[in-house]
Amino acid sequence: MAVANRVRDGIRARPLVITAILSILGYILVIGTFAGAFDFYPELSADGVRLFAHAIAVINSLALGALLLGVYYVKNGAYRKHRAAMLTAFGLILLFLVVYLTKVGGGFEREIVGAPTGIYEAYLAMLAIHILLSILSVPVVLYVILLGLTHSFSELAETNKARVGRIAASAWILSLALGIVTYLLLNHVYGAQPREPRGALLLLAVGTAPARAYLRSVASSLALS
Repeated sequence: MAVANRVRDGIRARPLVITAILSILGYILVIGTFAGAFDFYPELSADGVRLFAHAIAVINSLALGALLLGVYYVKNGAYRKHRAAMLTAFGLILLFLVVYLTKVGGGFEREIVGAPTGIYEAYLAMLAIHILLSILSVPVVLYVILLGLTHSFSELAETNKARVGRIAASAWILSLALGIVTYLLLNHVYGAQPREPRGALLLLAVGTAPARAYLRSVASSLALS
């Protein structure tokens, strides 16, 4: 118990530092997986990759539902239910990360085939936004989770948790919704074929103007209390 209290107090005193450390570790894990730097993933067959894709869609759908419930609860002042819903969503996202990285590290990525002009471009746009928001939401989601775990409800009112939480929830919800739509297009509306991983290239999207504007808004929110 004493150790747990010391850990909580350490996180409570330096939430931004802990957020930065955890975010960097997460990015290293994801980039390393896409780059093939880690060989601890089990090898997956084509059927295994498809099964993991379906599992990811289920996990993301459950996470989206938990997030929407969390937003509903906080708007109605049910803070304990809000915390439970958000922690459930966070747990599901951690599960998603394990399943997704296993699919990429042990299998392969797929690309859509058979989609007509217009639909194909819309699919790529939704996929890009989904991945970009997934990348950018990591630090803000971690930050509000750390605040929620180390502060009482009355103490949270004195932090910038509500302001940052709105950014985190909005990015998280939109990312999950777009991910589900692209999954349906790829797996149930049109066809798919294997492709070489290009996920690392999508990290370059962080350098785009919309991404920089988003990061500035996050930085501003984190700086204000």
